[in-house]
Amino acid sequence: MSTAEYAVGTIAAAAFATLLYKIVNSPEVHTLLQGIIKKALQMAG
Repeated sequence: MSTAEYAVGTIAAAAFATLLYKIVNSPEVHTLLQGIIKKALQMAG
């Protein structure tokens, strides 16, 4: 029984990682992160 639970947990973790990867690599997030970095650099210098 515990082997099946590990398998389900592994599949769930892989699905969650795939979802996070797609979110982080989306154009909207990329633009948002660029804006945050630009503002931080402008404030620093």
